[in-house]
Amino acid sequence: MKHTPHINPNGVKVAQDILLPGDPLRAKFIADTFLSDVVQFNSVRGMLGYTGNYQGREISVMGTGMGVPSMALYSWELINVFDVKRLIRVGTIGSLQDTISLYDVIIPMATSVNSSYTEQFNLQGTFSPTADFNLMNKLIRVADSKNVTKHVGSVLTSDIFYDVTSDALKNWSKIGILGVEMETAALFTNANYYGAQAASIMTVSDNIITGEKASTNEREATFTEMIEIALLSLQDD
Repeated sequence: MKHTPHINPNGVKVAQDILLPGDPLRAKFIADTFLSDVVQFNSVRGMLGYTGNYQGREISVMGTGMGVPSMALYSWELINVFDVKRLIRVGTIGSLQDTISLYDVIIPMATSVNSSYTEQFNLQGTFSPTADFNLMNKLIRVADSKNVTKHVGSVLTSDIFYDVTSDALKNWSKIGILGVEMETAALFTNANYYGAQAASIMTVSDNIITGEKASTNEREATFTEMIEIALLSLQDD
């Protein structure tokens, strides 16, 4: 029976398709709101995971925690131990462009990163973690079909939430980075290296350039729309 020190399904199947919010309580919300026939497959360290059905397709959802190390750990185990094939990060992101509004969605095709995670691969250069094109393209198509305002491009995955340098993100904004978050690069790197398909879709919860911020209730409403896009993107064409 497959298990790791961090994921112990106790015989419950982990689906080949999975959504990965950072917050484990959001994983519970997704399972309760969108999935049927739900069974919990993980509670180790409070990182809740569930498997259920959405429109006839088996789907899992699990929290990953915050930051590159946490996403790297869980996505590695899901891919290499539990044979998960398609992984979509769902979460929030801070906009780095004043043309990107609150509640828009950002779908990254690549990430820049200030983490040292990729150094372990001993690459003779700078690696750019990328989304799986087909899975990313499905997210784009579904977002378009639902008339959701989306932005596709590069994002920054940062290890730093509280930065001692107040204008540290200005140069990233100037070079065209759409937004900053803390997990996508780890997910893309593991998927790129270990042969899985990964994509990410994130709702803009605040604009770092303009100072605008979404309220808790507004975040919940737009989060629901984003989850529907991700779930529909995992359905067969």
